[in-house]
Amino acid sequence: MNRKRAFWATTALFSGLLVAGAASAQSTGSETTESTTLGEVVVTGARGPRNIDGLAVAETVAKTRNTVNQEFISTQTPGQTILQTLNLTPGLSFTNADPYGSSGGNIRLRGFDGNRVSLTFDGIPLNDTGNYATYTNQQLDPELIERASVNTGTTDVDSPTASATGGTVNYVTRRPASEFGGWGQFSMGDFDYQRYMFLVDTGEFTPFGTTAWFAVSRQTYDKFKGLGDLQKTQFNARIYQPLGDNGDFVALSGHYNENRNNNYTGPNLGNATGTVLPDVETSPYGWDYDFDRTYIAPTFRNGTADNDANGTGFYGLRVNPSNTGNIRGNSRFTLADGLVLTVDPSFQYTLANGGTQQTVLYEQDALLRGTTGTGGVDLNGDGDILDRVRVMTPSNTNTHRYGVNSSLIWDLNDDNRIRVAYAFDRGRHRQTGEYGFINFSDPTNPRFRDWFGGRNDEANRIINRDGYFLRSRDRLSYAELNQFSLEYRGQFLEDALTISLGVRAPFFKRELNQYCYSQNASSNVRCTSEVPNATLANGNVTFATTGTTQYIAPYSREAKYDDILPNVGATFRFGEGHSVYASYAENLSAPRTDSLYTVARLTDGSVGNPTVQPESTQTLDLGYRFSSPTIVASVAGFMTNYDNRIVNTYDEDLGTFVDRNVGSVELRGLEASVGWSPIEQLSIYASASFMDSELQDDYVLNSSGAIAATAGKELVETPDQMYSARVQYEVTDWFQVGGQAKYTGERWLTDVNDMKVDAFTVVDFDARVDFAPLGYEGTFLQLNLTNAFDEKYYGGLGTRTSATPGQPGYGIPFGQIGAPRTFVATLRVAF
Repeated sequence: MNRKRAFWATTALFSGLLVAGAASAQSTGSETTESTTLGEVVVTGARGPRNIDGLAVAETVAKTRNTVNQEFISTQTPGQTILQTLNLTPGLSFTNADPYGSSGGNIRLRGFDGNRVSLTFDGIPLNDTGNYATYTNQQLDPELIERASVNTGTTDVDSPTASATGGTVNYVTRRPASEFGGWGQFSMGDFDYQRYMFLVDTGEFTPFGTTAWFAVSRQTYDKFKGLGDLQKTQFNARIYQPLGDNGDFVALSGHYNENRNNNYTGPNLGNATGTVLPDVETSPYGWDYDFDRTYIAPTFRNGTADNDANGTGFYGLRVNPSNTGNIRGNSRFTLADGLVLTVDPSFQYTLANGGTQQTVLYEQDALLRGTTGTGGVDLNGDGDILDRVRVMTPSNTNTHRYGVNSSLIWDLNDDNRIRVAYAFDRGRHRQTGEYGFINFSDPTNPRFRDWFGGRNDEANRIINRDGYFLRSRDRLSYAELNQFSLEYRGQFLEDALTISLGVRAPFFKRELNQYCYSQNASSNVRCTSEVPNATLANGNVTFATTGTTQYIAPYSREAKYDDILPNVGATFRFGEGHSVYASYAENLSAPRTDSLYTVARLTDGSVGNPTVQPESTQTLDLGYRFSSPTIVASVAGFMTNYDNRIVNTYDEDLGTFVDRNVGSVELRGLEASVGWSPIEQLSIYASASFMDSELQDDYVLNSSGAIAATAGKELVETPDQMYSARVQYEVTDWFQVGGQAKYTGERWLTDVNDMKVDAFTVVDFDARVDFAPLGYEGTFLQLNLTNAFDEKYYGGLGTRTSATPGQPGYGIPFGQIGAPRTFVATLRVAF
């Protein structure tokens, strides 16, 4: 059957049934709890809840959640990040940095940025263990995602997260097919886009019903502005072993992703008084403003004090490398009648840096002289030590991360269930910055000798006169979470009322090991072989070459945070397909591990950062849902109190950015969506989001007490309204067309709300020619046109405290330029 007919056949199975939860939970334990009625498994022909073309999916959990599945995902641009695909769902604002997703993008979920939103992959947390960042360009190939969901404002009770005060995004890998098969796919499009992908399903290949699949993809394309290209290679595999016919199984999945991307730069946007013109107006390239396209070859001569006078903006030295991978286990075991154990272990690996770090180093710099105090190092081989030479100063991050999510689920009877869960997450976060050389074999077009500086090749390291290799940072962190949770679910009033009562208790520990000297009350470090002066009375030191600036000697310290967080909800079903729900959840975000390295010598002589406390939120959601064979609709209202908000602001007195708790924020809003299929061939989807945010306090900007007047203002980069729509029509059984649009309202660029960017609307179209009627099942030609009307807009924003000259916290905001109109064609051939 084609996809539309499969939908109509499936919806008929739901009449009169208590439909399963969206089955988009973050762990096997959550999914086991949500995807069955108590004491009874609901079986459907589509292995999932009622939906309208995979975009409007019926939810029954007692929280605001929106889910898409592969039916909708497959209509979007192949290779695109799953966050862009989710952008039509209410509450989520995602702005992509390029048309194909490999440059990452910016998340805002109910006003919370990506660092405060938990991103999970088959239940394992993906947010960086150092700064909680979400790297949307490193996600699973969309063709392999069975479904993806967004919890707006809340987490699941067993969510293993250190940062999710704003909600969660989770996606789930497809299961292997029961029969042998596969496909090969080729895409090509604007900006010389080329992508190959292959997938093979083994089918059942053992007497025990074992199945597996293997996939590989490779894509390359040019930047849509400026010079440079982007390259991405990904390998994925999964093996699945059912254990009997009661739903028990074990599965093992592997994922590896490698990116080599030339970066984009965002233009300055001027200021609130208009005295500084935006770069898109002053640059000869206009909206194509980007990094420098030329590099003036430096001249180095023996006996002459030469200097590499170029800026740091040459595109060829702005390359972002990343190697990421993981191994994921999922399992479910029935221990006794009504007693189920789930265990999901994982390991993750990361090696990455921003790829932009460089400096011009004087050959007689104190770092090169070390303890000798005189002389220097000839870095460019011209026979003298008089020059200033450009070198790479990377910020490498290498993470080894181990985790496990486990649950013990006990059905007391057909109407009552208890789940006890334990989650462990430990990241070994090694951050180094081994200086490396730049290859000037083509003096006008240089490149780094190695993507990671001197990390992997000792011959590429810069060694000082003491034999010490220079580094921009050198520290080792362990970010650990031990979390216990308990949940009760009960059904009452002849299954019309479902109540869930949950609580989670996270215990965070941060072990910090700083191997360089830390500037007092700053995040700046000095990694050196120099011998410091005599220790001061407060325990700090100074260096002969840095004057009176005080440093803290290498140290180790530990920070701990914990809390008790309720997570409760109720759903009441009435009439035919009607239900209402309510939920209340508290969430916690521990201070970012990287921020804890901004330290000061405290009055008791210890080293620490006493000012930053965990953030917390309290969210109340109230919602209504309706589901029928042709309509899936929902509307939700919410209120969130956001306490101890952490903001990273520039302290002019200290000369560095510092994390501070800046008070509370009140959020309230409304989100709604509806999917309608009036006839078999046609489906219509629409969503709307309305958001009101208000900061409750003014900011203290620096150690001198300067105040930013933020009380009563709205959150930056948060649209107060968003609308989206999609129409899909099956013209014949072999030809389907679709169109969609997303409107994003105005967004503030500054905390004091003195400058903002305009609203924008992006419209996309897609079409598919299916060759199944000709006997080629699974073979098709798909066309995608994104930003069809070539809307000019700003995506991610570089916000500031104020854009008014002379005001506290003044700075010039900048923005990423949104991707232009882009066309891509894809041919898939199945076997």
